[in-house]
Amino acid sequence: MQPLPETEDPLVVRTDFSDDAAWRAVVEAVREPTGGDGFTAYVDLLDDPAYQGLSKDRLMELVSEDSDHTFLMVVDDVAISHPEHPLLVVDLYDEPGLAFRAVPRSIAAIANNLSIANMDFDDFFVGEGHIQRGFG
Repeated sequence: MQPLPETEDPLVVRTDFSDDAAWRAVVEAVREPTGGDGFTAYVDLLDDPAYQGLSKDRLMELVSEDSDHTFLMVVDDVAISHPEHPLLVVDLYDEPGLAFRAVPRSIAAIANNLSIANMDFDDFFVGEGHIQRGFG
């Protein structure tokens, strides 16, 4: 299998293809501007059935060793089936494999702040099995 593509913005990888309507809802929610200033998530979407069913560990293996990405977001079976559609956010840099879930409306703050190293993964980490729903 080919490595995950190197993209300009952080990558959101779709690994569950069981519900196209749920996928579209996740994408729409991630792209929806947040707050009064129209803050949007700068992310690249990977919607390729070649990645169907891949685990977090397998996806991490597909990240190129010279990748500039420090984290990865995954729309897996939990994100598709859970009513809040929480994406899996995976650390690729400080503690590779450390992960938490985040609702789509919080992805803009997470992706944009991690991308510019304004905040660290630990600033968003709410614990394995917990869902990041935003600050405040």
